[in-house]
Amino acid sequence: MNRRDLVKLVGAAIAWPLTAQAQQPASPVIGFLSGYADDAFSSHLMVAFQRGLAETGFIGGTNVALEIRRADAHYDRLTAMAADLVRLKVNVIATSGTSAAVAAKAATATIPIVFSLGVDPVEAGLVASLAKPGGNITGTARLNTELGSKRLELVREVVPTATRFALLVNPTNPSMAKPITAATEAAARTLGVQLIVLTASTEHEIDAAFATLAQQQAGALVISPDVFFNSQSGQFAALTLRYKIPTIHSYRGFAVDGGLLAYGGDITDSYRISGTYVGRILKGEKPADLPVQQPSTVELYINLNTAKTLGLSLTPALLLRATEVIE
Repeated sequence: MNRRDLVKLVGAAIAWPLTAQAQQPASPVIGFLSGYADDAFSSHLMVAFQRGLAETGFIGGTNVALEIRRADAHYDRLTAMAADLVRLKVNVIATSGTSAAVAAKAATATIPIVFSLGVDPVEAGLVASLAKPGGNITGTARLNTELGSKRLELVREVVPTATRFALLVNPTNPSMAKPITAATEAAARTLGVQLIVLTASTEHEIDAAFATLAQQQAGALVISPDVFFNSQSGQFAALTLRYKIPTIHSYRGFAVDGGLLAYGGDITDSYRISGTYVGRILKGEKPADLPVQQPSTVELYINLNTAKTLGLSLTPALLLRATEVIE
């Protein structure tokens, strides 16, 4: 064998595995669009989402890739982030939160979208109906805005003699703030109590809202479900103790961090189901054929140490209704 033939043979041997590798089908890519920051709260939601994916045979980094875009509660960034995922031609877009779902739907009518949110997706204009969503979008909608009235009822049960309560909403997230305000105001009228609606979209404004509560002598505070508020549970817990005011929010982490009560739909299971929907779509199913799922589990968490610090005596009936009493 002459030198020229040897060079050709070695070159072919080197090129073959590279060519074979290039011919392997590329892994599908999931775009994940979220209004959340990259914190502990969003991390556990991502774990639940990937657990759902795994149930359908897809493992992130193994046979599917993830392109994650987080807006860090700056909702105005979501439009550009959604456009970026469309430009990358991802196979599916999974969204976290209502604002992210709205941004994704506005960005594409062809790439499948799977949402996880806490409002009615029909009222939000995302789907035609729960049973037949139509178009390129479906997902999960947990109980949340519907529970706004119940949160006021629960916190009033803790301070039954109070006649003035407060609701805190984020004005930069109207898709959540408006329905929560309407539901809570309706509950206040039914209960015959006064409701003060306060707004905050920064840590400083949260501090200012609690100072206003003290001035207004509100008996308790209902905190709206919100991407930004969810990440500030430590701040809310500290202010709860500083101002000695009962507080209620939506998710377990709030009570774990020191808030008094948390009451809401099972957000973890909602994200797991969204993961399974993404996997099913990657296997060929169409969003229009997948009905919007509504996990019906509602959880109540009570921080007993916070109750004692606030000098509250919780009734045995309330404690028995709790999913978990944190001590």
